[in-house]
Amino acid sequence: MNRPKIVVYTVASTDGRVAITPDATLLHGDERMDAVAGSSEEVYKWIRVIHNPQVILEGSGSFVTEEEVPEPLPPFAGDLNLLYNDFLPEPVVHDPGRQGWFTAVDSRGRVRGWIKEFEGWEGWHILILVSHNTPPEYLAYLQSENIPYIMAGSERVDLTRAMEKLKSHLGVSSVLSTAGGKLNGALLRAGLVDEINIEFFPAIIGGFKTPSLYDSPELKPDEWPTRLKLISALVQDNGHVWLRYEVVKQ
Repeated sequence: MNRPKIVVYTVASTDGRVAITPDATLLHGDERMDAVAGSSEEVYKWIRVIHNPQVILEGSGSFVTEEEVPEPLPPFAGDLNLLYNDFLPEPVVHDPGRQGWFTAVDSRGRVRGWIKEFEGWEGWHILILVSHNTPPEYLAYLQSENIPYIMAGSERVDLTRAMEKLKSHLGVSSVLSTAGGKLNGALLRAGLVDEINIEFFPAIIGGFKTPSLYDSPELKPDEWPTRLKLISALVQDNGHVWLRYEVVKQ
């Protein structure tokens, strides 16, 4: 396989909602979600032990809402050819202590103030997936901050090509997506998901626009639902149920 294994892990209500409201993000959530979902660190740690991912994947929607207007960046007046290629600075990529990559898909260049490394995650560094449609001022910003990025796709990030580059350029063999429904839905529709992990917590959220597990385009008349094979099911003392599935390739 010319791409990494891709595993998806999501915490969801019993009706498949992954947030309380449509505008909730990873950084700015809702205390009601924390109250009803409780802690899910144990399952997350087990999945990391099982798969040893070198990439933790998120979408830009985990950090900013659609309504947020990004802070303007200075216009770029230089050579565009210097921007629209993979940017993988040697000191960052070949750091002897490099353990993995916190990777975000952000083709529209919406997120600012990236934290490059995180406390308790020594050896992990931020990495952005962008496209040839990403604003030049955003790419210049990333370069000025020495934040690596991978270029894949014309209008939006070509997830298949991006995953191939993660393997060929950075040696990544395992990706764990903890993203929201839109990115996970895109991964699913692209046929890139190999394993699905859902940790259901005992609550119903509802809502017409509340994000769900796999928010993706409707199936076309000639497309079929993704078939799954159960690997394991674990009922926890707190009422959570961890379902682990292998995606059946068609």
